[in-house]
Amino acid sequence: MARRGAIPRAEHPRPQRVREDWLCLNGPWRFAEDAGRNGEALGWPRTGRLTGKITVPFAPESRLSGVGRRDFMPCVWYARSFTLPPAWKGRRILLHFGAVDYEATVWVNGRPAGFHRGGYTPFALEITGLLEPGPNLLVVRAVDDNRGGLQPCGKQSASYDSRGCHYTRVTGIWQSVWLEPVGRSYVKSLRMVGDPAGGRIHLQAEIDSPHPNLTLAVEVRAGRRVVGRAPAAECAVGLDYVRRWDLDDPFLYGVQLTLRDGAGVVDRLGSYFGLRTVTLAPPAILLNERPVFQRLVLDQGYYPAGLYTAPRDADLKRDIVAAQRLGFNGARLHQKVFEPRFLYWADRLGYLIWGEFGDWGMDRDSGEAMRRMAAEWVQVIQRDFNHPCIVGWCPFNEGRPWRDPQMQRDLYRLTKALDPTRAVIDSSGYPHTRTDVYDCHSYEQDPRKFKALFADFAAGGEPFYNRPGQVPFAGQPFFVSEYGGIWWNPGQSRGDAAWGYGDRPRSRAEFIQRYGRLTTALLKHPRMCGFCYTQLYDIEQEVNGLMTYERKMKFDPAVIAAINTQVAAIEKAAR
Repeated sequence: MARRGAIPRAEHPRPQRVREDWLCLNGPWRFAEDAGRNGEALGWPRTGRLTGKITVPFAPESRLSGVGRRDFMPCVWYARSFTLPPAWKGRRILLHFGAVDYEATVWVNGRPAGFHRGGYTPFALEITGLLEPGPNLLVVRAVDDNRGGLQPCGKQSASYDSRGCHYTRVTGIWQSVWLEPVGRSYVKSLRMVGDPAGGRIHLQAEIDSPHPNLTLAVEVRAGRRVVGRAPAAECAVGLDYVRRWDLDDPFLYGVQLTLRDGAGVVDRLGSYFGLRTVTLAPPAILLNERPVFQRLVLDQGYYPAGLYTAPRDADLKRDIVAAQRLGFNGARLHQKVFEPRFLYWADRLGYLIWGEFGDWGMDRDSGEAMRRMAAEWVQVIQRDFNHPCIVGWCPFNEGRPWRDPQMQRDLYRLTKALDPTRAVIDSSGYPHTRTDVYDCHSYEQDPRKFKALFADFAAGGEPFYNRPGQVPFAGQPFFVSEYGGIWWNPGQSRGDAAWGYGDRPRSRAEFIQRYGRLTTALLKHPRMCGFCYTQLYDIEQEVNGLMTYERKMKFDPAVIAAINTQVAAIEKAAR
């Protein structure tokens, strides 16, 4: 097991596929910038002679990295040595990276180990044949061109400074790095689909290096009690005890997969799943066959000291608990693919998630940019498919399909093909081309005008459109997926750089009144299935959060929760 103490973020980075043996490589690494991209010519892959220092997994722009440099860094290098535990002798060794922004090239002992493109998704390299007895040298080069238009950047600023709703950039390694020993054959991937009505779980395991002598045993537990067994890599496991995952009872089953050959156990993998259904019954989205109003908050996954990377695992849990205290039951994970441990805590705490992608920053007119984005989006869905907290997917935010509507339709179809079990929104806000849930964005600050935007819709007419003239509303569930964004930063020192939507309230009471009237207009609307308030916490100069950037509550959470938890019209109609 990874040793705790001085190692930052030493908890297991992949809770849905856990093996007992692993080695965390977070902590001190050597580091260098390479503006001229001369590192290979200087022999760095072979020598690892970098003069700087950095703390992994924090990006060099962050304070916790120990570097804290905010300028553009188009190319950076990392190096460190590691020694395998003696007990791992004779096993295959995988080198894992949670995420590296944006292109990563890896060498082990001066020899190429692999390449990965995509700043939000994990990759693993088998390095068994590159290892030597004793210390081994690991070198990583990360190339990150925020201004080139070919890579998705999310909310990372393309200007020198952060401004408006764009924030400090993140370069290179920003999630955990670790080593994992596996057997001659091992479980490479796992896909689980729950069937609560049938009392079973459909499981599909991909085996690396399969052969006829292999057998896979699946065991499902509810707590310590075994409630299901099956003997195949693709099977339906019947459950003796059926309990659904829900907001007020986020029950999770434990899963253990044991792979054997004629000589004994060659791999053992631990996982978990939740049984629940998500279906569409306009005007509502149903969770376990009942309407649940989507009381969402916008979460952009930034942290003052770590930027993209939470300083501690507890900080991930803290943000979810804070949102629940404020009366929200879920979040849009906005313009960033969050790390797996955030989704783990959402699974554990009963918190709904819309999985999204950081598509801003790329040139949507570029075929190459779109191919890169689509390839990475596939990896996102594959990584996160098994999380019960995820109720829907959305690859674009505020898309512009008048340029290429087919591209947006294609991403919708791709997403549905990869995951037919969840709702898909083609683009959050702005025009739709094909979508399971219709949505819009509105930052109108006058509650009367805001309510009037949806009056015709309440009377049976058309909803409010951000961009009329595209695919018309066809009766789907409808929600306002961005609203509010109300400024409130008294006593904070953001100065003239402070930013939010509309005019600032003159008092705390005025803020609460505006928040309440905007939110109640959506909750009491007879054809509204949810909302998403902007946003959970301030980020740098954007000061429209319900908490400060340092996660201090700006208002009594009970007051906000009392507004958010009013019975919604679609919930009342179902009673």
